[in-house]
Amino acid sequence: MTAELVRGQNHPLSQAHLEIRVSAGTPVVVAATLGDDGGTVRGVEWVAHPGTPTLPGLEVSRQAAADHRLAVDLDAMPESVHRVHVLLSLPQAGGGPVRFGAVAAPFVAVTGLDGSEVASYTLTGLGSETAVVALELYRRQGAWKVRAVGQGYAGGLAELLTDQGLPQAQQLASGIHEAVAQGLARSVQAPPPRTADGDRSRQTAASALGPDQSGPASYGTQDHQNPAGPYASQGAPGSPPVPPVAVPGTGQPPGPAPADPSAPGPTPPPTGPAGGPIDYSHPRRATSAPPPPPPTAPPAAPGQPAQPVAGDATGWSMEERLYNQIWGMFEDLARTTAAYRSAVDFAESRLEKEIDQVLSDPRSRIGGQGDAAREAALARQTQLVDQARQALDRDLAQLVAEADVVEPALPPAFAGWDNPVWHAYRVPMEIPMALRIGDLGLPESDRLRIPLLVRLPLERGLWIDSGRTAMADDVFVDTHERRRLAMESSVAHTARLLAVYPADEFTVHVVDPAGSGTQALAPLVRAGVLAATPARGAAGVADVLGRLTQRVDLVQMALRGGVADSLPPDFDTAQQLLVVNDFPHGFDDRAVTQLRYLADEGPAVGVHLMMVADREDAAGYGPLLDPLWRSLLRLTPVPDDHLADPWVGHAWTYEPALVPPGSGVLDMVLRQVAAARTKRS
Repeated sequence: MTAELVRGQNHPLSQAHLEIRVSAGTPVVVAATLGDDGGTVRGVEWVAHPGTPTLPGLEVSRQAAADHRLAVDLDAMPESVHRVHVLLSLPQAGGGPVRFGAVAAPFVAVTGLDGSEVASYTLTGLGSETAVVALELYRRQGAWKVRAVGQGYAGGLAELLTDQGLPQAQQLASGIHEAVAQGLARSVQAPPPRTADGDRSRQTAASALGPDQSGPASYGTQDHQNPAGPYASQGAPGSPPVPPVAVPGTGQPPGPAPADPSAPGPTPPPTGPAGGPIDYSHPRRATSAPPPPPPTAPPAAPGQPAQPVAGDATGWSMEERLYNQIWGMFEDLARTTAAYRSAVDFAESRLEKEIDQVLSDPRSRIGGQGDAAREAALARQTQLVDQARQALDRDLAQLVAEADVVEPALPPAFAGWDNPVWHAYRVPMEIPMALRIGDLGLPESDRLRIPLLVRLPLERGLWIDSGRTAMADDVFVDTHERRRLAMESSVAHTARLLAVYPADEFTVHVVDPAGSGTQALAPLVRAGVLAATPARGAAGVADVLGRLTQRVDLVQMALRGGVADSLPPDFDTAQQLLVVNDFPHGFDDRAVTQLRYLADEGPAVGVHLMMVADREDAAGYGPLLDPLWRSLLRLTPVPDDHLADPWVGHAWTYEPALVPPGSGVLDMVLRQVAAARTKRS
């Protein structure tokens, strides 16, 4: 079973002959340093890099590439070597990205020679860094382990090597980049990227946007947040364009605006940080074996689109193929809707221009000639809109047919609570790659809902907004009802997180100072899946926040000191989730400061935050809490059009993933989670 590591976590290595696979989505330089028992790199001869790729027991790639394979033989390591650090660095030449925060999170996996994955680590949370220590293999009492490090350096390789005690760090870093620039020897080629007509059967309107995604996407304007996100990756040089696959998350600025309605034809494709087309392919695409062939659809009738098949996207497992297919559907819906809106805008602009021309001529302003000209202009506008609607309806029909096939095939982590797959639920042995937190739709496609997936482990907290939303204003929902719905939504999200993690790998703490969430929290309390009963009052708030803050501090100190494996034996290594209801009730200034600290620092060390709150209730703090709200992904307990994609700027309507009224699936799932935990303990 693969160990999905988080920063600071370690895992034993039972094999001596290993491969380390790096998939970054953008060309990176890979090097490795050997360290003594104190972690010091004694000289340049202890560094494997593109200019000197081979050392005893170690071989790295000779060139910058999006994907790498490093060969490791632990038995061949000299006795004086106790640590091996795997380093990633962005090239200094070639016009590539200038910082890791501008690209997808790199993925590193340790595998056996048979291709079986031993441990993996996704390097999240990087920003201005240009070099990073990804993994550490270290010897302890005669046995080897691997640790996820993720320590980045804004000063690049020179700063990294200096930090490891190498006196000639600056000269060696320059030599490494020079060797890369000269294009020495070979580079490991990335798998071919997914193309619009290669593994997907549909085509969209000609005015659809081109490829776009520069890694994590950011908030849109005002209240609109961006669901595109951290799983996209910059394509390798020379890769053909691929269509965008939007994924939830945050990071880079939004893409270009929609097409100019006054100008027909396609909009130019947006570009990534390096100026080239952006690749939405998944950064974990390079694993141990070729991908199994996707299912084949029965032959389509002449002139008819191919029949949709679940899992027809690229990927190295059915889970990843379904994941990519879902976001391919999201991208297709965005493109075809953008084409329709652009055509409608163009038709209206053309109508206005033609009517202005009629009115500007006094001879045709009145009388039969003017009426005829206006009627002809209206007829042309109607014809253009009808043609655009026909193309949209055709594409929507194909997407609806695909959704009807895909939805029943989804695993529990991707499926809605009403999916029959939950009736066969069993506590998983591995963490899935993503989690469904709701559905997205557009006004032009009432019948179609696309699952909104977020990557696991969570890279940012969640905010369930219990305040009044734009769409809630249309249908009267009083304050009490909004708060009740928000708490029910948070319980559904929490239960789903508990359900998709292996037993004892996810711990939930709840702060409910006034006890207003008692009824909604009853399923979690009744099943016994919480770390403790929900904390009440100011004392309970202070106790829970103090313990989690101390946990974050302890893990950070252990990581910085390089002693992550020496944490207390009873230390809970599970991912931690803190659910906060009725903020800021029961919070003093110290508690507010601790909450902000957990939101900022917690995700990097496995502590996550779920806020159930109305921002207006905390208005007394002024702008002090603005960074807190911005750090969280805002979700709503009722449908609301507050999410925006990064490249065409659609305002997507979000609907929460709630348990159907009267369904017993939530209690059934929680009972199995509780039983699995009891069995493990």
